[in-house]
Amino acid sequence: MNSLVFKIATEADELRQIRALNYRTFVEEIPQHSPNPGRSLVDRFEQESIFCICLCGDKVIAMVAIRSNRPFSLDIKLPCLDAYLPPHNSACEIRLLAIESKYRKGRILTGLIGMVFDLFEIRGHDLALISGTLRQARLYAHMGFQAFGPVVGSPDAQYQPMYQFVNHFRARAKELRSKALGTQTRLSVSLLPGPVCLAPAVRAALGAKPVSHRAEAFTQILERTRHMLCELTGARAVVIATGSGTLANDMVAGQLAQLSGRGLILCNGEFGQRLVDHASRFNLDFEVVETPWGASFAEDSIRQTLARNPAKSWLWAVHAETSTGVLNDLDMLKRLAREWGLTLCIDCVSSLGVVPCDLRGVAFASGVSGKGLQSMAGLALVFNDMELPPPTRTLPRYIDLRLYLAPGIPFTMPSGLLTALSLALETLDPDTRYPAVRESSDWLCHELQRAGLTPLAAAAARFPGAITIPLPQNVSSRTLGSALAHKGWLLSYQSSYLIERNWIQVCLLGHTEHADLQPLPGLLASAISARH
Repeated sequence: MNSLVFKIATEADELRQIRALNYRTFVEEIPQHSPNPGRSLVDRFEQESIFCICLCGDKVIAMVAIRSNRPFSLDIKLPCLDAYLPPHNSACEIRLLAIESKYRKGRILTGLIGMVFDLFEIRGHDLALISGTLRQARLYAHMGFQAFGPVVGSPDAQYQPMYQFVNHFRARAKELRSKALGTQTRLSVSLLPGPVCLAPAVRAALGAKPVSHRAEAFTQILERTRHMLCELTGARAVVIATGSGTLANDMVAGQLAQLSGRGLILCNGEFGQRLVDHASRFNLDFEVVETPWGASFAEDSIRQTLARNPAKSWLWAVHAETSTGVLNDLDMLKRLAREWGLTLCIDCVSSLGVVPCDLRGVAFASGVSGKGLQSMAGLALVFNDMELPPPTRTLPRYIDLRLYLAPGIPFTMPSGLLTALSLALETLDPDTRYPAVRESSDWLCHELQRAGLTPLAAAAARFPGAITIPLPQNVSSRTLGSALAHKGWLLSYQSSYLIERNWIQVCLLGHTEHADLQPLPGLLASAISARH
C-alpha cells in the first residue's frame, strides 16, 4: 500500500478529485443533493474553504473542509444560530467530512483532525461548529462535540448541529494526531516566499470587526505601527499604503523622478531587473551595473562606474535578492552613497524582519507587511530618512508620499490588515528572530551540501530567508516541485525566472524549526536521484 500524505489541497487535480469524492459521499451515499451526469459536486462555498486531504499515492481518499466566513451553512439551516452558541471570539465551521469506505477503519479520520487542529491554531479560532450526520452521532460525541438546537436537513439526510471549544478540542486532537501521524504520514510544510504562517493572534485580527480609517482607534493603531516600524529600522518616518511591494517601489521611483541628475541601478537578479523596469516606466535617467545572478555586488566595480561618470545623483539596489538567495552588503552601499553624495534607495521587501535592516542614511526603502514581518500581505511600506525632494513634477495621487506624510489619513485602508501588522510587530523580537533564521538556514545549507545539493549563493553572501538550488539539466524543477508538493513540501518553483533557469527554492521567511526541516535534504536528494 502507498504511504499516506496529509496536506492542504493546492493542485487542480486534487480539486477535481475533491468534487468527485463530494459527489460519491453526499449524492450517492447520503442523498443530500441531486444526481448529475458528470458525477461531480461543486460545493457552493468551495472558493471560501480550505480543504484538508489525505492522499494514497496520487488519489484523494479523504477530505474535510473548514470555513470561517459568515453566513455558515448552519446559519442557513438554523435561523438565529448565534442564540444557540456559547460566548466565543472566533468560530469556524468544519464541513464536508468524507472518507472512501474502504479506508474508514484506519487512522484517516484522526490524521484529518490533526490537520484541522493545526489550522485552528494558526487562524486563532476558539469555537468549532459542525453539522454532524445522525449516522455518526456517536462518533462525534466521542470526539467531544456537544449537540445543540433541533435536527436539520431532509428526511433522507438529517444532521445534528454541534459545537466544541477549540481548547477542549486541542487536547483530544493532539491525542488523535499522535496516533495517526506515524512514519507513513506528514502534514504540509510551507517553504514558500509567501504567504507565510501567521500567529493565531495575527490571523484573528484579520477577522475582527472592521474599523473606519477615520476613527480615532484606527489613527492610534496606525501611529503605533509606524512607530514600531521606525524603531525596527532606525528610519525617520514610514508611509503605509494598501498595496504590494510593487506599489512601494513605484512610490520610491516617484520620488527619484523629482531629482535632477543621472542615477545608478545595481542588478544581480530578478528583483534588480524589476527596479530597472520601475525606473524605465518613470522615464528616469540612469545607468545599470549588472552582476551575474548568484553573485554579490563588488565594491570596486561600483566605484569604477562612479569614477567614470561622477555626475550621479542617486543609487538604487535590492538588499535581499530573493531570486538567487543573495544578501547584498547594505553597509557598503551606505558607505558609497555617503562618499559620493548619492541619494540611496533600497528594496527591503524580503529582508525586512529576516535580517538587520539599518535604514539610517537610506533616503527611501520599500517593504511589505507580509514575508519576513509575518503578517498578511496587502500593505506597502516606504521608509524615508531624509526630507522629501521639492516637487518638480506632478505624481499620481496614490503614489505621492507627501499626501501620506501630511496630517490625516489620505486613503481608505482595511483595519484588519493594519491591526494584523501591528500585532505581528509587537511579537517580533530581532534579538531572537534574526539569529534563529540564520541558524536554520546555515544548518539546512550544510545538510543540502552533504546530500550533494549546492546552493547558488556563496556562504559569505547568502540571504538566510531564501535558498536557491540549481538542479541538474535532466531534472525538471516543475516536475520535482509538483512531486514534493504531493508529499506535503511546498517549495517555490513556479515563478517564471525559476522555471527558466531550472531552479527550486526553499524559503525560511516563516518560523521553521530544525525538526520541521530534518527530512527535506534527503527527500530532495532522493527525488532528484530517482528522476536522473
